[in-house]
Amino acid sequence: MPSTSPTERAPLDRSTPAPYGGVGFHRPLCPDGRGARAAECREPCPERSRPFVLAVTIIASAMAFIDGTIVTIALPALQTDLAAGFASLQWVVNAYALLLGGLILIGGGAGDRFGRRRILVMGVALFAAASLVCALAPTIGVLIGARAVKGVGAALLVPQSLAIIAAAFPKEIRGRAIGIWAGASAIALSMGPPLGGILIDTLGWRSVFWINLPLSALVIWLALAYVPESRDETARGPLDWSGGLMSMVAFGLLTVGLTLFAEMSEGAGMAVALLILGAIGLALFLVIESRTASPLMPLSLFSNRVFSGANVLTVFLYGALSGILFLLPFDLIEQRGLSATQVGLTLLPFGAIVGTLSRAAGDWADRKGPRQPLVLGSMLLAMAAAGMALGIESYWLGVLAPVLLMSLAMAIVAAPLTTAVMNAAPEAQSGAASGINNAVSRLAGLFAVAIVAAIASVVFADAIEATGSLTAGSRFGALPVMEDPTRTLFEHAFRRAYAFALGMVAVSSLLAALVAWLSIPTKRSD
Repeated sequence: MPSTSPTERAPLDRSTPAPYGGVGFHRPLCPDGRGARAAECREPCPERSRPFVLAVTIIASAMAFIDGTIVTIALPALQTDLAAGFASLQWVVNAYALLLGGLILIGGGAGDRFGRRRILVMGVALFAAASLVCALAPTIGVLIGARAVKGVGAALLVPQSLAIIAAAFPKEIRGRAIGIWAGASAIALSMGPPLGGILIDTLGWRSVFWINLPLSALVIWLALAYVPESRDETARGPLDWSGGLMSMVAFGLLTVGLTLFAEMSEGAGMAVALLILGAIGLALFLVIESRTASPLMPLSLFSNRVFSGANVLTVFLYGALSGILFLLPFDLIEQRGLSATQVGLTLLPFGAIVGTLSRAAGDWADRKGPRQPLVLGSMLLAMAAAGMALGIESYWLGVLAPVLLMSLAMAIVAAPLTTAVMNAAPEAQSGAASGINNAVSRLAGLFAVAIVAAIASVVFADAIEATGSLTAGSRFGALPVMEDPTRTLFEHAFRRAYAFALGMVAVSSLLAALVAWLSIPTKRSD
């Protein structure tokens, strides 16, 4: 289906009987107010059914997001308990992100073809099973493997949330619905860091994985009881497995290549070779998508300037956010001596502020268009990164104030960015559009973690080597104990590496603001 600009898109065909989210969607059975699926939808979805739809999508999304924040806080404890190197810690994060980013397009396509509710339930079940293995993992290798399986489950469930919302809510109120989804998800997300910190300090890092089990059971029950099924009836042919697997291989090679730079070993030649192979794999993926009959990533979507611009913006914006969230716990725990609980409480305002303001930001985008909030939010995120990079000794000025600014920035951009992406895509391709944007954001975070870790490790090694104190155990993020006479030397190297990496994060945020200014419309697209 060729993509058109939002202002040129043809109106919905009202002669199509009982469309669910637009032309191409079959008529699902919608639950009535008591949860009984008794009446067919005569509009995108009856108003009385929408709260249940939002509840499922909010909890499912929050579950995936909370997992990421808790694991980040647990990294220092993992490093000590499992004697893990810095590169292994990256893979605890990246194994999840790689499978999620590499397969999320398949998840979006599977939802469009086989039913979004069905695929969401399958993904949640797999996510829960992998969480159980994570909680029982005896070694860092088992933990990384289980995190990879969790990424597969998340790749199935994540794109269904926005696709279900797009199918259930008419476009004229979709921005508000997405704002509610983003806000409520963020409020749930805000409970992740303090809860994770308390669990880590009292019961150990393994306990943080147990919380996914009751959440998963709740999502599955609500989905089966209340969420109507929807799919794209125009989708034909088998899933594009070749494209999905090629994308995963390409992104995996790129990630491993970037990660090798953080090892501070003599593997630079291998890293460059892997990066070249990854670039070749990415080119082959684009060739496959241009030739297959049912591509996971319809290239026609990118002929829409808003869709393309919003996804480029996503790369810079969510890459910057992921870089901050990866680096910050090391500063708070290793440099400033905070406990995991204190780190969680430090990040608590993030979800609370995003949750409180996202609906208003969605309304702003509905009324005025998404450009203004996207430019402003991106610039505020750059200011937050720069504030952290200054390394101000005061906790209130050097940490909490930038965290509050980061929270405000993401509250302003989250709903408008998602609304811009979903409104720029044809209704029948909402699953593909959601999958693409989710893949872009996840892979942006994946690469950002690898890049900032590599940058920080190289700068840290250079600073230590200049003093002649570099040893095999010298690595960014693992400082000597306070009584060690070399502590001051390592702190200086750490601050230098930390500031340099955050400076790159600030540049990425400014690039996001520039892309928003050049490509995103000022008025709401109809």
